Amino acid sequence: MATPNYGYEKRQRELAKKQKKEEKLREKAQRKQSETDAPHAGDAPAPSGDGAGPTAN
Repeated sequence: MATPNYGYEKRQRELAKKQKKEEKLREKAQRKQSETDAPHAGDAPAPSGDGAGPTAN
């Protein structure tokens, strides 16, 4: 029976951790970017009144 290659197993775990960490960073950056893009949709205030425009009294 062959002996286990612990170095290989450790390297695979390290690579999996690194990949997971990079994925989290990408998702975090994507969330941050989408948060900064989202407020632009509601920057202009909604028109109030009947929409006839300004009136002089």
